[in-house]
Amino acid sequence: MKKNYLFLSVLLLFAFSNSHAQSGSEAIKEDFKPSSKNQPGKDYPQVNSQGYARFRIEAPEAETVHVSLGLGGRGGTKLTKDSDGVWWGTTEGPMDEGFHYYHLTIDGGTFNDPGALNYYGSTRWESGIEIPAHDQEFYALKNVPHGNVQQVLFPSPSTSSVKRAFVYTPPGYAENSTTRYPVLYLQHGWGEDETAWSNQGHANLIMDNMIANGEIDPFIIVMTYGMTNEIKFGGLRDFKIEPFQTVLVDELIPFIDSNFRTLSNKDNRAMAGLSMGGMETHSITLNRPEVFSYYGLLSGGVYSPEEIKEDAGVKMIFISCGSKENPDRVKTSVNALKEAGYHAVSYVSEGTAHEFQTWRRSLHEMAPLLFK
Repeated sequence: MKKNYLFLSVLLLFAFSNSHAQSGSEAIKEDFKPSSKNQPGKDYPQVNSQGYARFRIEAPEAETVHVSLGLGGRGGTKLTKDSDGVWWGTTEGPMDEGFHYYHLTIDGGTFNDPGALNYYGSTRWESGIEIPAHDQEFYALKNVPHGNVQQVLFPSPSTSSVKRAFVYTPPGYAENSTTRYPVLYLQHGWGEDETAWSNQGHANLIMDNMIANGEIDPFIIVMTYGMTNEIKFGGLRDFKIEPFQTVLVDELIPFIDSNFRTLSNKDNRAMAGLSMGGMETHSITLNRPEVFSYYGLLSGGVYSPEEIKEDAGVKMIFISCGSKENPDRVKTSVNALKEAGYHAVSYVSEGTAHEFQTWRRSLHEMAPLLFK
């Protein structure tokens, strides 16, 4: 009897260990649901309450199928084919909360997941997946008054072309025909374009919800292409800011001020950006201090007091990153700015890295500090 009990105990321990192998501490819960970023009517990919992602790909003739999404440094997720020729796989561990890009590698070729919507990132349209976040209410689509995101085309003599921007106007803009608004010029990161802040970042929904809650006064957001993707990843030292600086400051801003009801002065103008868009913000705000009064770097470097001209008239500097990035550098920079007499604010997004949940949260934290 004791031998049988011991044998049963060993079996139970073995089963328990196997069920915990992927998460390290708890079994994967089978409460998977389709991602909110799926194409209409598609059941996969799916996510569960712990943050795991599960994939299903129909490719009966394929020899290998691999998903780029997975734990950092582990090379993504390898799928396994069943007897019906369908490939299945679950991430090795839970993903960070929020939005993630990914793609499939099938027999060496790169493809998007036919079940997922596509988002422009990594200089191509990539599949997207959303890991539900504990704080997702601040960017959720709610029954509140909504603003408008419209495409505008503006002339760019410096590039001999017509360029595109997206403009968020807050709820009530059309009805309040005499009201003028401050403007935030908000830049995307490398590999993305002017669609990123609306599509991946939900900047418009963040604004709508904050305005409805009385957390901020309404303002306009302008999002345009930062001319960054011609630079290959890793070649940022070769990026020249002057061409984009001309497009933004000398062409786009006058166009916006002429076609929208803006408060067209420095005190009512802000610039911020994520990642490489932060690097652009850093350069342009220092090069053209007469244009902007509010600066925001979201995982996009830091300012030092020595860089800022004494007569720059900066009203607020916001610097943020994820807790999995380099939060000490952000805090050190902001402390130095404060000691030098600047109004500077740091923010660290807990549990996230260089990804859109960090930047959604950063916008949510920064917006109430603008135009005060």
